[in-house]
Amino acid sequence: MCKEGGCGACVVAVTVNDPHRRTFSVNSCLVSVTSCQDWEITTIEGIGNRARGYHPVQRTLAEYNGTQCGYCSPGFVMSMYSLLEANGYDLTQYEIENSFGSNTCRCTGSRPILDAFKSFAKDAPKPPPKIEDIEDLKICAGKGDCKGCGKDKNWCMVSQSDVDPPRIKKINLKD
Repeated sequence: MCKEGGCGACVVAVTVNDPHRRTFSVNSCLVSVTSCQDWEITTIEGIGNRARGYHPVQRTLAEYNGTQCGYCSPGFVMSMYSLLEANGYDLTQYEIENSFGSNTCRCTGSRPILDAFKSFAKDAPKPPPKIEDIEDLKICAGKGDCKGCGKDKNWCMVSQSDVDPPRIKKINLKD
């Protein structure tokens, strides 16, 4: 128990009745066990596992390649689970993006994690946009406007010969 709450790896979902039922996420390292009376505490094991099946938040995180070392994954999943439970799945992408201040991922930079979670937003594009793997990109067949990449491509690679040479200003620095 670190008692710092810096990484968010220990996040659990808490449901209380005071007087209305509400759910929120808590960094378990910051809460004394004596403060938890009458709390319903749900851990990552409580929402899904291999034997019973995974929760949609867990499956989506895996589908978006949001896990690498796996250290932060339970905390992110529980934060998102709590957020969805608290708001009845009625969230915007903006609200989701700004709800993870207490979670840290040093492997992925959090972008694939947030992309996965933003797919639960009511304003998320359906189906989510497909981002092409860089290994599958091709050199543009056209000259500068990428006409040869196809209509469904947002961008493509260009070679040095596709760039107009007079626009490039070369600078040689000397000591």
